[in-house]
Amino acid sequence: MPNLCSRIILLVAALAPPAWARAEDVRAVLKRQTQELADAVGTGSVAVWDKYLDSQVLFVDEGGTVATKKEMLDQLKPLPEGVSGTIAVTDFVVADHGDVAATTYVEDEHENYHGHELHCQYRATDTWKKTAEGWRLIASQVLALRTDPPAIALPAAALESYCGRYALTPTIAYEIRLKAGALEGQQTGRKPEELRVEAPDVLFVPGRPRYRYIFLRDAAGKITGLAQRREAWDLVWKRES
Repeated sequence: MPNLCSRIILLVAALAPPAWARAEDVRAVLKRQTQELADAVGTGSVAVWDKYLDSQVLFVDEGGTVATKKEMLDQLKPLPEGVSGTIAVTDFVVADHGDVAATTYVEDEHENYHGHELHCQYRATDTWKKTAEGWRLIASQVLALRTDPPAIALPAAALESYCGRYALTPTIAYEIRLKAGALEGQQTGRKPEELRVEAPDVLFVPGRPRYRYIFLRDAAGKITGLAQRREAWDLVWKRES
C-alpha cells in the first residue's frame, strides 16, 4: 500500500486543475480586463486604467508615440459631445508563461462622429505580469489595421494613358496593361496584380493598402514616370514606352 506521503501527493495531483484549465482561466481574466480597458476609453474612466496599468508600463500607440502610465492617465477623457462609440475586443489569443502572459487581439471600433459612422480596427499586443494584486499590464503596442480605399471608375481613354513600361533599373521594370477593361500591373519576375484607381493618377493594389502608384507628369501633362509610394517613401520608375 502507498504510504501517507504518497497518498497526499496523489490527492493534491487529483485536486489540482489541469494545465489547460489554468490557461483558460488566465485567458478569461485577461480578456475581461482588456475589455474593461477598452470600455473605459469612451467613458474616460481613469480608475480602470489606473487599476490595471503597472507603474512602469510602456504604452506605444498606433502613431508610434511611447507613453508612461502618468501620460496615459492624463490623456483619458470622456468622448466630447456629439461623439459616441464602442470598442469590442475580438480574436483574443493568450500565450501563458506562468507569472507573465502575452496577448494579442483586435480592437473593433465603431464610432459615431456627429452623425457620421466610422469603423476602425487595431491590432494590439500586450504583456501582463501577475502580481499580488492581480494581473497588471506592463507593456502594450497598438497597430492600425489598414483597409483598401474606395475605388473609382475612369474613362477607358484615361486608363489606356497609364499603360506602358516603367523601368526602375535596366533589368527591373513594371508593366501596366489594360485587360478586360481593368488595369493590371506586373513587375519583372513577379505575378500580375490587379490595379484599381483611387483618384486620377493614383492607383492601388487590393490587399496592399500601404502602397500607392502615382503617375508623374511633365509641365505639358505627359506621363514621364511612376512613383511607387510606401508611406512617405518613393521608388521612381521612368517611363520607357
